Amino acid sequence: QVQLVESGGGLVQAGGSLRLSCAASGRTFSSYAMGWFRQAPGKEREFVAAITWGGGNTYYADSVKGRFTISREKVKNTVYLQMISLKPEDTAVYYCAATRTRVVVTTGYYDYWGQGTQVTVSS
Repeated sequence: QVQLVESGGGLVQAGGSLRLSCAASGRTFSSYAMGWFRQAPGKEREFVAAITWGGGNTYYADSVKGRFTISREKVKNTVYLQMISLKPEDTAVYYCAATRTRVVVTTGYYDYWGQGTQVTVSS
């Protein structure tokens, strides 16, 4: 059974940093892409960043380019989201997900999801 477990969320002041982790287990992810999404209260879940497990190609939402960095550590089967210069509008529950397709920016193409981790940025 596939499991994605996020960690690293918390409360941080504006301008601060956090690193989220997503530990994947249950299968080989070499043909997958891994994505981070977020959902703020009253809003739809939105794409944040994605990385192909094999080639390490990365994709970012315009709102986080230059501030967030996605990476993966194959040996640990873990994907990271390094977030710097955080803003109050980054406040949301952040979810890790896995897809076998090349469509990495749309929630409907993801097969597996983690339970989410809360990120709160105070002003």
